Amino acid sequence: MKKQMLCLLLFSFFIASSHAQLKQNFYQNICPNVESIVRSAVTNKFRQTFVTAPGTLRLFFHDCFVRGCDASVFLSNPNAEKDHHDDLSLAGDGFDTVIKAKAALDNNPSCRNKVSCADILALATRDVVALTGGPSYKVELGRRDGRISTKKSVQHKLPHADFNLDQLNTMFASHGLTQTDMIALSGAHTLGFSHCGQFSKRIYSKAGIDRTLNRQYALQLRQMCPVKVDPRIAINMDPTTPQTFDNAYYKNLQQGKGLFSSDQVLFTDARSRPTVNLFASNNNAFNQAFVSAITKLGRVGVLTGNQGEIRRDCSRVN
Repeated sequence: MKKQMLCLLLFSFFIASSHAQLKQNFYQNICPNVESIVRSAVTNKFRQTFVTAPGTLRLFFHDCFVRGCDASVFLSNPNAEKDHHDDLSLAGDGFDTVIKAKAALDNNPSCRNKVSCADILALATRDVVALTGGPSYKVELGRRDGRISTKKSVQHKLPHADFNLDQLNTMFASHGLTQTDMIALSGAHTLGFSHCGQFSKRIYSKAGIDRTLNRQYALQLRQMCPVKVDPRIAINMDPTTPQTFDNAYYKNLQQGKGLFSSDQVLFTDARSRPTVNLFASNNNAFNQAFVSAITKLGRVGVLTGNQGEIRRDCSRVN
């Protein structure tokens, strides 16, 4: 028992000391214009396609929940993280956003190969949130890139569309995130889209339409996702303001318009409903909670100092 406690304490110390080395002005004397260079590249990409925003945001979440925020999701190999079934739907525009920002940094002699892909992804995530009307916030920097990426490491690490509240809380708590953090981060579903196959069981089952789903909304979904439709057909996660980062996601939940059951459960479960109601009625409360949660997310499993590397190519180990 004592040995287990000591291991837990050492693990906690390691995690705390790693993210304690992150700081907002990490590149001040290395690449002082890092934020403006990344922001410019992200803005240019965003103007080309809106998918830049949800694609980048989702990429950050998937990267951090598997092996920590170390850009391991970018690595290419015969057994790569990004080839796991749970990562196959990650939008190519998310990857391309970071690649273009990396190229812009490398065009600056003082920044070339000085900024990690993990930090570029963290900055790009903040920028796409702001570009879509969400809050801008300070980003802690100093992450190193990981050298390992495996399909196996993704298994059971990402939440699924049918998760209940206990499953969501357990998974998020394993990364030091609270229920409030989880509900705030779920609000990122105010952007982007999903595919018919992810929620088809809610609108087509022997028992009929999922009772927690707004019936009129369910009938609309059936029209957009008829039986035997291509499961890759995309449907907006937020049926009201799909291209604006706002609190409409929570208002939708109040009306039974959560696309996934893992979304709707945040309102149907009495333990999480008060937070949903708060965020639905107060956009500032949502924004503040989101900034706090995504900052904590950005500290998950980070590598600092000599623990990792700064990749010259985000897709390959140096």
